[in-house]
Order: sequence, then C-alpha cells, then structure tokens
Amino acid sequence: MEIISKSESQTLSLAKRIAKFLSCGDIICLFGTLGAGKTVFAKGIARGLGLDKKGIISPSFVLLRQYQPFGRGKSRKPPLYHFDLYRLKNIRDILDLGYEEYFYGNGISVIEWADKLGWYLPREYLGVDLKIKGERERQINITSFGRAYRGIILNLKNETRNNKPRSK
Repeated sequence: MEIISKSESQTLSLAKRIAKFLSCGDIICLFGTLGAGKTVFAKGIARGLGLDKKGIISPSFVLLRQYQPFGRGKSRKPPLYHFDLYRLKNIRDILDLGYEEYFYGNGISVIEWADKLGWYLPREYLGVDLKIKGERERQINITSFGRAYRGIILNLKNETRNNKPRSK
C-alpha cells in the first residue's frame, strides 16, 4: 500500500489510524533515510495507543524506550517498545538487550532503522518504508510480512475507502 503524506500531521494521522489495528506482539519495522519521518511515525503509533506524542522521543542513545499507555481492565492498551537502532554498532548490543522478550512479548514494538537487524529481522511484521519526496512530502509504503499484518493493511484500506467523500 502506497500513501503520499503532504505533512507531518498527515504522517502522524496515518500512524495513529494503524495503531487502532495493533495488538500485543505486533511489530512495526520502520525503514528510511535520516529525516524521512520514522520518529514522527512512531509518535503517531504512540498517540494511537493513548500516549502523549510530546513524551515520545527517539531513543537513539539507549536503543529502547518503554511506554505504558493509561487505562484499566479491558480498555488497557499494551505497552509500547520503541527501538531506535541508528547508533547500533554491533548486533551483539541488541542481543544483550534481550530483544526477543520485547518483540514477542506482551507489547507492541516499533523499530526505527530495522534494516540494522540483519538476520534478526522478524519473519512477520508490518513494514513501513518512508521516502523523502519534498520538504514536507513523504512517500510511505506499507507492506505486510505475515497473515496478521495483511489484515491490518486490509482494515486500513477499507477504512480509507469508507471515509472518502462521495461525489454527487
């Protein structure tokens, strides 16, 4: 699925919409060059999970930040594990972190610079590739790797189709 975002707010809104379809154990892998909007996208996911996007910062210096959305009982949303692998020098650092407990645990993982995982890239995930097309414009390609993620894209397409203004 390809989407053109003409502003940061459109990118945030898209990610927020995607967050509605996420559940425990889901993994979103973000790809793109420096400044393409990976952290903006992560903030949109966070907002969609009920977190304040202002509190979401790139975890560049620590590899991982954990956020717990508010809520109780059945309305409680899963924790967000926000990885930023930009400064990852050695894959051993991610192994020592115990990444599998996060990727396959009870939260939602968003991984910036996911291509740095190499062989450790999960087999199933929602891939989001952001490309700079202009000062504010981004081309966002969303790809599913695994059945659950195909469902997320289908839900997003259906929602987009149903919300388009109808011409008379």
